[in-house]
Amino acid sequence: MADVLSQGEIDALLSALSTGEMDADELKKEDEEKKVKTYDFKRALRFSKDQIRSLTRIHENFARLLTTQLSAQLRTFVSINVASVDQLPYDEFIRSVPKMTILNVFEPYPLDGRFVMEVNPNIAYAMLDRMLGGQGEAYDKVDNLTEIETKIMTQLFQRTLETFREAWMSVEEFDPVMDDMEVNPQFLQLVSPNETVVVVSFSTTIGETSGMINICLPHVVIESILPKLSVHLWMQTKKKEPDPAEVAALESNLKQAPLEMTVELGHSEITIEEFIQLDIGDMIELDQLIDDPLIMNVDEQPKFKVQPGKIKHNLAVQITDEIEEEGLADE
Repeated sequence: MADVLSQGEIDALLSALSTGEMDADELKKEDEEKKVKTYDFKRALRFSKDQIRSLTRIHENFARLLTTQLSAQLRTFVSINVASVDQLPYDEFIRSVPKMTILNVFEPYPLDGRFVMEVNPNIAYAMLDRMLGGQGEAYDKVDNLTEIETKIMTQLFQRTLETFREAWMSVEEFDPVMDDMEVNPQFLQLVSPNETVVVVSFSTTIGETSGMINICLPHVVIESILPKLSVHLWMQTKKKEPDPAEVAALESNLKQAPLEMTVELGHSEITIEEFIQLDIGDMIELDQLIDDPLIMNVDEQPKFKVQPGKIKHNLAVQITDEIEEEGLADE
């Protein structure tokens, strides 16, 4: 049957329904049967569309920040864009990456678990060549990284993790730390094969070399922060009202904080020769007149004008005036 019925077909259908030749309930049942879809439990969709959109926005920001960082660091043309954001079983992700590649495993403290950043060898070696002063050419020898190459790559990708942390700050603050670097995906077992992961793919160009960078985020690792990925919570601007008990406790602790207070009696300038000849009983003339108020500093900032005196047998000062904020630069 065509998607759009002609007027004659509509009239015939209504006539058949009115005469009883066709049953409306049977038609409805057939339509419902057609809507049944096969569900693959190995590809369980554990991320909502809302969460996928939020992850896409976060990593689009990461792509922009990483483009700026690598352009300045490698001093060449760099273009990074989000190509896709998919959820699939971890086993399927491992089978999709090349047999020999660059796998950077890192731990996003304080989250419990590990992420992995898979970098196509062409891209990784183009970066390495630029770091060593080359033109940014790719070399197909990922299976035998030297110690120097491993060290340089580790430092390079550790800096990309700082950009990754910055991109996620609007949702969750964590400190990603490089844990390991692998070249064979068969030796990398982050989670169980059927565990759902989100794979963010970036189309990347370094100079004349193009390739893909993939970031694998296991569901079990980011499950605790998934509620923060909803648009309602992520985009809301309403500020939380402060708890009166917390405010009172903060004020109480603040009032007990120590302050250093000093009083300046005056200043004087003498020569080195005069300083060497100083002896007990010598008098040093200050630039402070006896009738002028002294300055009291609070944490090295002039705050009050005071006059000296005594309380019982102790030296003391009496506050006579407060120094205005505008007068700080004049004192």
